[in-house]
Amino acid sequence: MEPTTADFVLPAELTIYEAAALKPGLVAPGPVMRDRVLDASAVERVDLAGLQVLLLAQRECAAAGHALVLKHPSAALSEVLALLGLGAFFTLES
Repeated sequence: MEPTTADFVLPAELTIYEAAALKPGLVAPGPVMRDRVLDASAVERVDLAGLQVLLLAQRECAAAGHALVLKHPSAALSEVLALLGLGAFFTLES
């Protein structure tokens, strides 16, 4: 796999307090034309609202035949994805 650059950098806090503000950056305003890459290295906290926004963005990508790539997922995000069995829904790139 070729190295990819991120389309969007996720913040340290991926929680209910940031979810509404993050949605416009994560959910494409038009049709998804390629894989979307999110730099997830800085995420320190994530809750269900944050995961919902990620899953919405993933669903949009999948519906268009593309992937939502979480580049360098932090330990905190990786742990939550593993605990909830959601790792398979995303393409994880180290």
